[in-house]
Amino acid sequence: MCRNLSKYALIFLFLALSGIIFLLRNIHTVENWNCHTISALYQLQSRIQSSFIPVNLPTFHHNRTFCAHLGQKPSPEDELEERYLLDSIAWPGPPPRTSPIVLRQTSDPVHSLFAILPTKEGREWHVGDQLEALVQMHDFQGRPKHYGGDFLLARLHSPEFGAGLAGKVLDHGNGFYSAMFPLLWVGSAQVEVTLVHSSEAVAVLRRLREERPDRVFFKSLFRLGFLSETTLCNMCLPPDQQPLCNYTDLYTGEPWYCYKPKVLGCDTRINHAKGGYLKHLLTNKEALLFQSGVNIKVRIHASGPDRINVLPPRKDRVEVESSVKPEAIQLATSGYYYEESWRPLNGVIMRQFNESSAITQCLKNKVIYMYGDSTVRQWFEHLLAFVPELKDLNLHSPKHVGPFMAVDSTHNILLKYRCHGPPIQFSTVIASELQYISNELDGLSGGPNTVVVFTIWAHFCPFPVEVYIRRLRHIRRAVLRLLDRAPGTIIVIRSANLRALDPEVSLNYSDWYSLQLNEVLRAMFKGLNVLLVDAWQMTLAHHFPHNVHPPQAIIKNMIDMLLSYICPETKKSHQ
Repeated sequence: MCRNLSKYALIFLFLALSGIIFLLRNIHTVENWNCHTISALYQLQSRIQSSFIPVNLPTFHHNRTFCAHLGQKPSPEDELEERYLLDSIAWPGPPPRTSPIVLRQTSDPVHSLFAILPTKEGREWHVGDQLEALVQMHDFQGRPKHYGGDFLLARLHSPEFGAGLAGKVLDHGNGFYSAMFPLLWVGSAQVEVTLVHSSEAVAVLRRLREERPDRVFFKSLFRLGFLSETTLCNMCLPPDQQPLCNYTDLYTGEPWYCYKPKVLGCDTRINHAKGGYLKHLLTNKEALLFQSGVNIKVRIHASGPDRINVLPPRKDRVEVESSVKPEAIQLATSGYYYEESWRPLNGVIMRQFNESSAITQCLKNKVIYMYGDSTVRQWFEHLLAFVPELKDLNLHSPKHVGPFMAVDSTHNILLKYRCHGPPIQFSTVIASELQYISNELDGLSGGPNTVVVFTIWAHFCPFPVEVYIRRLRHIRRAVLRLLDRAPGTIIVIRSANLRALDPEVSLNYSDWYSLQLNEVLRAMFKGLNVLLVDAWQMTLAHHFPHNVHPPQAIIKNMIDMLLSYICPETKKSHQ
């Protein structure tokens, strides 16, 4: 009996060794089994891992120089420009404190007031004049504030005329602010002033941006065969935590890193996805500075009348009105709404594309490339929904991520959308689809039938402004190269826009962050042969609530502006 057992044991041992040798020799075949056969196992394993394996957040070194070594070293000219840009957006802060912030000593919109100042002629205003409202900030105890730095928004509007424009807020540094408005229509006009954040809250936002860019984090899935791992990724990761995978772009030097998986190699990364947000970054007293309905986007009331009646232009100004108006209004606005339609003030005649046939005729024989975040994807989706001849090609791309493509073969129109490279807080993007705008522009032939539209701002809000400047510098160089080889190429930039804010959104994507990036964007592309759709003022001037994805009424005006750039109407034909 024992002799038979030992005989069987030898047979089983031989079979086991044979199986191991077979697997080792055919491991590549096993790894390449039909994906449909094992996809369910992959999905199950990924769900199990994401549910039960925690992602360890790194210990971040809290200083603003941590990311300074990343990316290509800027030239002396680049460093000089960077200093100029940072100085241009410098924001006054509250005076130094020896004790922690106390809510009752911060700006309170309820106790604050504004008053419309009379003109030299008294309280009579005409089209072409400038209206000034003086704002005085008070704290929660009702005491006047004696320093500036509050983030205010101002709007002049008239619901009966469907009119509105963005005002310019000037900080006098002593608790007083001036909201300036050009008067552009006859009839009633109402002043609206809003406190977005107190100066104390802005100081907190500035500190978070400079010291805690890690408060928004990302992740990537690595997979090989049956094995998969998920690790943290970001623009800068502490190198002393664990080994890094370096995904720095070879052409631009834009940095991107992931922590190296424990088992798999760096070349097994298959996707990029949003990770989440760090919590509890504020003290209890700092958290009181960010309260919905208390000190986040709350209206300031007028101490007297908040509206005026605007009279027709003065007779002695009628003849010079056309030459004076652009300079007079440049301080405050790039355009205004009237009868719910945007009227630009940059010399472009705004056309109304109310019929899909008009859009089709405008885009005939053209290729339109759209690059950026979900705010420019809205434009792609609007055109796709409004123009039935444009047929969406199913590229099997993730919904709301892309890339997307639409074609009108009859009129020879090609419309494409692709998201910009990291950082981007989309649900899941295939790693191979993470492309930088500058690299995409370098791959275009360009020409008079090529339209390039891009926007890049929303996902850069949590990061130091230097990171945004570096990205725009690469895009600007690619734009100049494209215009050099194809001067007729139409390039349109969509600016940042306002959004709804609550305490959590404010800490990562506040309008204050967006405002600063928007100023940098405008400055860096000023003087170039590019066109701007001023989404910031188009959302501020409108009566709809702020939304990172503006409602269709505003999007329609933006698309009309875009198409007016592509298919301009001369003043002669307009008349």
